Amino acid sequence: MARRSGLGRGLDALIPRTTVDPDAIREIALDDIAPNPRQPRQSFPEESLQELAESIRTHGIIQPLVVTYSGGKPPYQLVAGERRWRAARLAGLTTVPALVRDLSPKDAVEIALIENLQRADLSALETAAAYRTLIEEFGLTQAEVAARVGKSRSAIANTLRLLEAPETIQRALAMGDITEGHARALLSLPDTASQLAALQEIRQRSLTVRQTEELVRRWIREKKPPRRTSSPLSPEIEHVLDALRSRLRTKVELRTSSRGGRLIIHYYSAEELARLIDELLRQAHNDHLVELG
Repeated sequence: MARRSGLGRGLDALIPRTTVDPDAIREIALDDIAPNPRQPRQSFPEESLQELAESIRTHGIIQPLVVTYSGGKPPYQLVAGERRWRAARLAGLTTVPALVRDLSPKDAVEIALIENLQRADLSALETAAAYRTLIEEFGLTQAEVAARVGKSRSAIANTLRLLEAPETIQRALAMGDITEGHARALLSLPDTASQLAALQEIRQRSLTVRQTEELVRRWIREKKPPRRTSSPLSPEIEHVLDALRSRLRTKVELRTSSRGGRLIIHYYSAEELARLIDELLRQAHNDHLVELG
């Protein structure tokens, strides 16, 4: 029994393999194929394309592209296989094997989306944008999108929420500074200012997704109480605080008053507290040994 695709209808349902006649695969000039304007994938790293181009020079194109006849100039529009199309040009090919199909715009978007998802080629933001295209341009519900790509409706909703993130967070996600898990945790904060402040914490302290979730829960629970005003710290004290932050790899504050003050060392999980205690005790032990020596 054939295994069912893990992504909804999959490509087999949209382009049934049992009906594909090998003679229907044509050699089409590269210049006669236009890229898909609704291609979900926007990033095509040069190094990856060069590797695929070298493989194409050696082995040729194993899997044909999928195109649809547009009737314009160029006469064909790419539906699936843009990475192969780009690499074939780098490899010096003038024609590529392609399967021509009569597809509606909606089916063309679905095929491009599903192919990229099956290959794990899309970033989280590219996936979210593709889902939004199916919903806003073609009238699909979130449940219908979920059925087509083999995911839960809540997974579709969570991915779509990424498009609501502030531009700074979207840019950090696109650049790989944070993951989709980080971004979803940040979106739990109630306002943009809190989200951007938490993003800064993630970058400065290299927080994991779990640590970020702990940070967000604590901020929501404490509702970020306003800081009490204190006298400006001297450059010498600021230098000591910076050294402590660097050594302990966490946020360190000094709050002063007329009767003294508090040195505050922040932690965001039980594991981090244990690490800080171990670090402080080890340092105290080392200092004691130096004195005895």
